[in-house]
Amino acid sequence: MTEKVKGPASYFPSIEAKYGRSISDWKALIRARPTKKHMELVAWLKQEHGMGHGHANALVADTIREERGEE
Repeated sequence: MTEKVKGPASYFPSIEAKYGRSISDWKALIRARPTKKHMELVAWLKQEHGMGHGHANALVADTIREERGEE
């Protein structure tokens, strides 16, 4: 039996389907931004890419988690 995906990653399939980029592409864009502040990155995704708050927040949270080396 496969374990259900939880947390920010649970949004990833719908993010890819709705916005037409892979999660790795989105994370690369986030990492390339000069700011590393969570809410500034969320606002940028919403304003520049038309992303909803939940999707933007999930991407930023997971990207920052990876940057910190957390699992």
